[in-house]
Amino acid sequence: MMTFRELGVRKDYIKGLHELGIKKPTQVQKESIPYLLGNNSDFIGLAETGTGKTAAYGIPVLHKIDTSKDTIQALILSPTRELVQQIKKQLFKFTKYADDKIFLEAVYGGEKIERQIKNLKRTTHIVVATPGRLIDLIERGSVNLKDIGTLILDEADEMLSMGFKEELNRVLKYTSGKRKTWLFSATMPPEIRNIVKKYMTASTKQIEVNKNLYVNKNITHQFIETTIPEKVKLIVRFLEKKSFSRGIIFSRTKAGAQKLAKELREEGFSVEALEGNMQQKERDKVMRSFKNKNLQVLVSTDVAARGIDVKNLSYVIHHQLPEKNEYYTHRSGRTARAGEIGVSLVLVLKNEKERLLELERSLKIKITEISI
Repeated sequence: MMTFRELGVRKDYIKGLHELGIKKPTQVQKESIPYLLGNNSDFIGLAETGTGKTAAYGIPVLHKIDTSKDTIQALILSPTRELVQQIKKQLFKFTKYADDKIFLEAVYGGEKIERQIKNLKRTTHIVVATPGRLIDLIERGSVNLKDIGTLILDEADEMLSMGFKEELNRVLKYTSGKRKTWLFSATMPPEIRNIVKKYMTASTKQIEVNKNLYVNKNITHQFIETTIPEKVKLIVRFLEKKSFSRGIIFSRTKAGAQKLAKELREEGFSVEALEGNMQQKERDKVMRSFKNKNLQVLVSTDVAARGIDVKNLSYVIHHQLPEKNEYYTHRSGRTARAGEIGVSLVLVLKNEKERLLELERSLKIKITEISI
């Protein structure tokens, strides 16, 4: 069994990791950390959400910061405000016992840009940002990226699927020079390959963690064949059986998420929706209640759920099949985290059975039919 010490991680960081309960390196950490610590080069890590990616790139990037300089030396781009906040928080906790003080700043939309500009005037070593807000800051001349040594693209496929292609290209162009690019992604669509070709060296090291094996091993995959009018009744019955557990229900549309949350509230469940049209204040409020266990159920769209890392969720319900197969892995990976067990339940219409088989084949999982 490998330890963080054997991977080359400094003692002061190991202490911070241990305090967070991170004692054994995950697969992606074992394969990334020694390489990133030992080399000054580009890197590609293919791994799902929930596999420990933040520490896989976060620990090496902290090692590379020269605290005698007060310039921004690393930039981490991530698709959503929630993820940006989460990454900053985690890196901050890793540095709790660090010998030198490393200063981190998070910038994202939905908050006053003036405040972020003011914060960036202080000493900052690492910036964690959403692509859109970063471009705004660059255009205002409020962020100086000329000393960037490392650019990290986290959830790169998500950033592209959310429409940040132009922003990513601009940031990659803007920071060109001596910077190294570390790209982390769950999948490798053609647009990501183009970025790799254009902005990274041909000999870039690439690792891939066997995502299905890793994310789904503690998850029981189930489905129920139903009709559209029956779906809410089935969910109600399922939730009644799970009255002491918490989970997430996935809806494909924003309106669908709000409608379902309303129907479940009327049935007496403590439930709220999370979707992209909500005001940021509302979203933060919902997430706080969910994390504090004041809410039993969250109904969310795929994009809004990015960056949700809530412990002890015992189930995920798919109100509809996801648009893309990898979304299924993203969704189901919200349960059974950190060695826990969980259930992923899909509500399937008669004409979707073929699609379900295709999902099983491509993800190499078995989805068993049940009745409630």
